[in-house]
Amino acid sequence: MRWENVHVAGVGVWLAGRTATAEAVAEGLYDAEEQSATQLTAVCAARAGGDDDISAPEMAVRAAQVALHRAGAVADDISTVFHSHLWYQGADLWPAASFVAGHTVGADVPALELLQQCNGGLAGVEMAARALGEADAALLTTADRFAAPGFDRWRAERGLVYGDGGTALVLSTRAGFARLRSTATTADNGLEGLARPGGPGAGPPDDRGPVDLDARSAAFFSSGRGDFRDVVLRTARASQASIDRALSDAGVGRDDVARVVLNATGLPRLAWQLEHQLGIDLKFSNWEFCREVGHLGAGDHFAGLNELVETGEVGVGDLVLLVGGGTGYTCTSAVLEITGEQGWL
Repeated sequence: MRWENVHVAGVGVWLAGRTATAEAVAEGLYDAEEQSATQLTAVCAARAGGDDDISAPEMAVRAAQVALHRAGAVADDISTVFHSHLWYQGADLWPAASFVAGHTVGADVPALELLQQCNGGLAGVEMAARALGEADAALLTTADRFAAPGFDRWRAERGLVYGDGGTALVLSTRAGFARLRSTATTADNGLEGLARPGGPGAGPPDDRGPVDLDARSAAFFSSGRGDFRDVVLRTARASQASIDRALSDAGVGRDDVARVVLNATGLPRLAWQLEHQLGIDLKFSNWEFCREVGHLGAGDHFAGLNELVETGEVGVGDLVLLVGGGTGYTCTSAVLEITGEQGWL
């Protein structure tokens, strides 16, 4: 989808304090071989009783306050809030999106939860862009706190570590520091079984333990529903189609892209996507940021973009390619052009 008058007016993050992976290895929380393979140096991990001991929706509120401040007058145009997450938000049957909206843009702004796993943030960009009217804006937030005992950030899934934090982005038809050139979403719903523990149940089991995503994928393979090579090829095809269409709709090629923001995984996964799908050198990716914060659920792309603009790693005229991907499997890619039309950049 090509967009002509959609802008990013503000971004913001709030991240929990960082725990060194070496410290986690020393405490027996993280496998030493896994740490050596992923090359992750730290992860954002909220500590009970610490300054960062807040719920995920509160993290989203703090990130949104930054993004709204940076958006300036555009913040007054917010007509919808989209909130995305992977994990528990603090209470059963509770509308976390309404909490985020009520503590940021007001009690009368409709708030929706958009759940698309790790692709939720970027999927929200496309959904919001479709919904925006003239002189209209949307607030998109993500947040997760991967807390024990329900979630073991260090062992839930090989190849990455889950980090705690909130992110936010303001999308506008009026003004912004970047222009949304295009988005493209592809899907392969036949892969949802990779994250499903057996058949769908009527409710959560009483003896539910920490999430083990590796065990779920192993069960998927052993059931004969697919093999590892087949899954890799299918996810790669979906991701490649999303990337190619986003670039084509934006009227640009890979060589025109200044920076790439990917899901925050360990080095092997991230480097594979860069090398085999994009042909882009590691130094043009968000790897150095990823390795210090961990996988922020649906928020990797907003956080990665925030890091690029805060550190001055992108300037006016630069194109940024954001490539998502979430279990299911769904992938959204987006092309942004930095225009620098707002003073905070």
